[in-house]
Amino acid sequence: MKEYNYTIILEREEDGSYHAFCPALPGCHAQGDTYEEALENIKDAIKLYIESLKAHKEKIPTEEFKNLL
Repeated sequence: MKEYNYTIILEREEDGSYHAFCPALPGCHAQGDTYEEALENIKDAIKLYIESLKAHKEKIPTEEFKNLL
């Protein structure tokens, strides 16, 4: 199985929960009551997003990472 690497952003909400999203995958969002839960939920959301793209024979976005060192 091919491995994909994406940037994810986690934001703490006013109520203490967390919102997570993947900018490279439009509409791919998740939430969780804790940081860890939101992280696991966004990983699951990304997997499902990619599975959907594959099922519809759509292009899977890539994200270019640059070595900053």
